[in-house]
Order: sequence, then C-alpha cells, then structure tokens
Amino acid sequence: MTITVFIRYEIDPFQRDKFEHYAQRWLAIIPRCGGELIGYFMPHEGTNNIAFGLISFDSLAAYERYRAMLRADEEGRANFTFAQEHKLILAEQRSFLRQVVVPD
Repeated sequence: MTITVFIRYEIDPFQRDKFEHYAQRWLAIIPRCGGELIGYFMPHEGTNNIAFGLISFDSLAAYERYRAMLRADEEGRANFTFAQEHKLILAEQRSFLRQVVVPD
C-alpha cells in the first residue's frame, strides 16, 4: 500500500521566494533519498502563507528509511539549515494518507 505524506507549511509570506528556493532544492534531494516526489505547491491566489509538499512511499518502513537517508544527506541537512536560518517555515503539519481505490 502506497503512503503519501502530505506536508502543510505555514510560511512567512514575505519570504515566499526563499521558500520556493528551499522547495526547489528538495526536487533533487528527495528522490535521491528514496521518496517519490509528487511535488511542492506554492501559494498563487488567495491565501499567501500556505504551501504544500507531497511525497509517496511504498510503506511507512520506506518512509523511515527515507528519513534516515535524509538526515545523512549533506544537501538535505544544508537545506534544513537554510530554512531554520531564514525562519521561512512558521509551522509544519504532516498527514499520512492512503489513496482510496475501487474495491475488488
């Protein structure tokens, strides 16, 4: 069963360009560490301080392996540091979702 991690970010709306740079860096890091990146989504119209990231995994165990690889990845650590130094992310929520499928 595929698990999708739905990340909801509350971001500093005055630093959207820096958050976008942060998100762009994940486009290479996440797949390298084992995640199937669906994408990052920036505010466009309406609410200006909410962004989303969606990443899929074969299982929760695969997600845990990914997290370990991410902590060991030099670029991943640097990206986390970048976000902390600039205080881009005010809050972050993670939901673990499974897709609804037609029953057999």
